[in-house]
Amino acid sequence: MEKITGSPVVTEMLVIPVAGRDQMLLNIGGAHAPFFTRNLVILKDNTGHTGVGEVHGGEAITAVLEACRAQVIGKQIGDYREILKHIRRKGDPSEGLQNYNLKNLQFVVHAETAVECALLDLLGQFLGLPLCHLLGDGQQRKEVTVLGYLFYVADSSCTPLPYENAPEQPNAWFRQRQLPAMDTAAIVEQALAAQERYGFRDFKLKGGVLAGEQEVETVQALKKQFPDGRINIDPNGAWSLQDAIRLCLQMKQDLSYVEDPCGPEAGYSSREIMSEFRMATGIPVATNMIATNWRQLHHAVVGRAVDIVLADPHFWTMNGSVRVSQLLDEWGMTWGCHSNNHFDISLAIFAQTAAACSGQITAMDTHWIWQDGQNLTRDGMQIQNGRITIPDRPGLGVQVDMQAVLAANQLYNRLDTHERDDAAGMQFLIPGWKFDSRRPCMVR
Repeated sequence: MEKITGSPVVTEMLVIPVAGRDQMLLNIGGAHAPFFTRNLVILKDNTGHTGVGEVHGGEAITAVLEACRAQVIGKQIGDYREILKHIRRKGDPSEGLQNYNLKNLQFVVHAETAVECALLDLLGQFLGLPLCHLLGDGQQRKEVTVLGYLFYVADSSCTPLPYENAPEQPNAWFRQRQLPAMDTAAIVEQALAAQERYGFRDFKLKGGVLAGEQEVETVQALKKQFPDGRINIDPNGAWSLQDAIRLCLQMKQDLSYVEDPCGPEAGYSSREIMSEFRMATGIPVATNMIATNWRQLHHAVVGRAVDIVLADPHFWTMNGSVRVSQLLDEWGMTWGCHSNNHFDISLAIFAQTAAACSGQITAMDTHWIWQDGQNLTRDGMQIQNGRITIPDRPGLGVQVDMQAVLAANQLYNRLDTHERDDAAGMQFLIPGWKFDSRRPCMVR
């Protein structure tokens, strides 16, 4: 019998772009398109195990992943850090996301996160350990608290675009998420439906859509409806410093924190402006826009611009995100997680990463509730009682459903464009609409 030495070797690497359905969710950048795209990496090793990872969509990221094959195939999974070192790509040298320029997203995203996750999935299966045991100081919690991510939703029937319209849905949330939600009452109904299905206690409102006063009213109504919940709002830097101070002081008693309330202005960066906001209001500040790499994190912390860093593993890698949590814990700050539209593979990535993060972490973001029902795994993680329980299974803890993956790839191949464009749908709401990083999308 041949003696086996070392760890298993990667024998196959598949890069599969996929697409899923979305609703007409609004943000400062415009309206989500009827479809969103992601990239999957599926690895197989010489023991017969399969590992999977997911990252943002777009052909540029697909190309980066395709170019990684030579650095991955034939390598031992136990040497994953050396593999990642050779495929790591430098981030965007410009401003990143502080102006919510979606064209910069491809540079902020670390495509290698999908490879990292797939390798760690294989390594966890080889060692018989959940993936979170392989990150940082190992598993820190068995359950991860998740917040309910609420959006103003436009009436997609005013467009010819193929948004989903299937009123016969199996539960109230699936029906509710297809409905327009353009005022406070509709958002509260949305939150109640989400709570009924997922048990959420905490909620986040995507702001930067309506006039600030209307969004303040919605936050106050959510706090009244869920008095024991933690409520926050994310206008993606839509407000001026003066407006952010005025609006947030009106809801200071209702907010657990505010995410990226204001952006760069008058020659000052977002980090400087948010530091002034924090000093003026005393309201805790979170970000996924002004601290998306280590250099930005340094300046954000030194400038006292933030309290909570939403370290999306797709921006930082899984190991990097956990390293951020370790630093924040030592500094008396808080880790959290940001998300974009994603499938259930990324939900598992978020959960395993959060399970390994140090210190007291804030409730994790996820868009997955808007994609629930389009799973690409057979045994995907679930949100129950507002939490995800980390499964006692080796690796990522999910099993990829290749039939579902191939169907999502076929949908991807039928799309006219694979790049995110939040401006296209806005033309049917406001003719001639153009993105303006300093104005909510419906304020023109």
